[in-house]
Amino acid sequence: MTERGPGRATGAPAAQNLDYQVAHLHERLAGGSLGELGVRVEVHGSAVLVSGTVPSVHCREEIERVAREALAGHPVHCDLVVAGPSSPDHAEELA
Repeated sequence: MTERGPGRATGAPAAQNLDYQVAHLHERLAGGSLGELGVRVEVHGSAVLVSGTVPSVHCREEIERVAREALAGHPVHCDLVVAGPSSPDHAEELA
Protein backbone atom coordinates (compact mmCIF):
# COMPACT_ATOMS: atom_id res chain seq x y z
CA MET A 1 0.00 0.00 0.00
CA THR A 2 1.39 3.40 -0.94
CA GLU A 3 1.22 6.30 1.48
CA ARG A 4 0.33 9.64 -0.01
CA GLY A 5 0.42 13.01 1.60
CA PRO A 6 2.36 16.21 1.96
CA GLY A 7 6.11 15.77 1.76
CA ARG A 8 5.87 12.20 0.42
CA ALA A 9 6.31 11.48 -3.26
CA THR A 10 3.63 9.38 -4.88
CA GLY A 11 4.71 5.75 -5.00
CA ALA A 12 7.92 6.23 -2.96
CA PRO A 13 8.53 2.91 -1.18
CA ALA A 14 9.18 2.89 2.56
CA ALA A 15 12.46 1.02 1.92
CA GLN A 16 13.92 4.08 0.21
CA ASN A 17 13.01 6.18 3.24
CA LEU A 18 14.69 3.63 5.54
CA ASP A 19 17.80 3.61 3.34
CA TYR A 20 17.91 7.40 3.59
CA GLN A 21 17.56 7.24 7.39
CA VAL A 22 20.36 4.65 7.60
CA ALA A 23 22.66 6.83 5.45
CA HIS A 24 21.90 9.80 7.71
CA LEU A 25 22.68 7.66 10.77
CA HIS A 26 26.06 6.66 9.24
CA GLU A 27 26.88 10.36 8.84
CA ARG A 28 25.88 11.13 12.45
CA LEU A 29 27.98 8.29 13.83
CA ALA A 30 31.05 9.13 11.74
CA GLY A 31 30.92 12.90 12.00
CA GLY A 32 29.58 13.55 15.48
CA SER A 33 31.28 13.48 18.84
CA LEU A 34 31.25 9.67 18.67
CA GLY A 35 33.42 9.49 15.56
CA GLU A 36 32.70 5.78 15.19
CA LEU A 37 33.68 4.56 11.74
CA GLY A 38 33.77 0.85 12.66
CA VAL A 39 30.08 0.57 13.46
CA ARG A 40 28.02 -1.10 10.74
CA VAL A 41 24.34 -0.38 10.11
CA GLU A 42 22.54 -2.93 7.94
CA VAL A 43 18.94 -3.09 6.77
CA HIS A 44 17.22 -6.47 7.03
CA GLY A 45 13.67 -6.11 5.72
CA SER A 46 12.05 -3.43 7.87
CA ALA A 47 14.50 -3.96 10.76
CA VAL A 48 17.97 -2.51 11.21
CA LEU A 49 21.05 -4.17 12.75
CA VAL A 50 23.72 -1.99 14.34
CA SER A 51 26.93 -3.95 14.98
CA GLY A 52 30.63 -3.48 15.62
CA THR A 53 33.16 -2.89 18.38
CA VAL A 54 33.21 0.27 20.48
CA PRO A 55 35.71 1.51 23.08
CA SER A 56 33.38 1.95 26.08
CA VAL A 57 29.99 1.16 27.59
CA HIS A 58 29.13 4.86 27.39
CA CYS A 59 29.89 4.87 23.66
CA ARG A 60 27.72 1.78 23.13
CA GLU A 61 24.80 3.34 25.02
CA GLU A 62 25.13 6.59 23.07
CA ILE A 63 25.21 4.79 19.71
CA GLU A 64 22.14 2.77 20.66
CA ARG A 65 20.31 5.94 21.72
CA VAL A 66 21.24 7.79 18.52
CA ALA A 67 20.28 4.79 16.33
CA ARG A 68 16.86 4.35 17.98
CA GLU A 69 16.24 8.10 17.70
CA ALA A 70 17.30 8.30 14.04
CA LEU A 71 15.38 5.16 13.06
CA ALA A 72 12.23 5.76 15.10
CA GLY A 73 9.39 3.59 13.88
CA HIS A 74 11.68 0.75 12.78
CA PRO A 75 12.91 -2.18 14.87
CA VAL A 76 16.57 -1.62 15.79
CA HIS A 77 18.75 -4.52 16.98
CA CYS A 78 22.13 -3.65 18.49
CA ASP A 79 25.05 -6.05 18.58
CA LEU A 80 27.78 -3.72 19.81
CA VAL A 81 30.75 -5.24 21.63
CA VAL A 82 32.81 -3.21 24.08
CA ALA A 83 36.54 -3.65 23.52
CA GLY A 84 38.23 -4.74 26.73
CA PRO A 85 40.46 -1.90 27.96
CA SER A 86 42.21 -4.04 30.57
CA SER A 87 45.60 -5.61 30.07
CA PRO A 88 45.90 -9.37 29.56
CA ASP A 89 45.88 -11.47 32.75
CA HIS A 90 48.61 -13.82 31.49
CA ALA A 91 51.64 -13.75 29.22
CA GLU A 92 51.24 -14.76 25.60
CA GLU A 93 53.21 -17.87 24.66
CA LEU A 94 55.21 -17.34 21.48
CA ALA A 95 56.61 -20.30 19.57
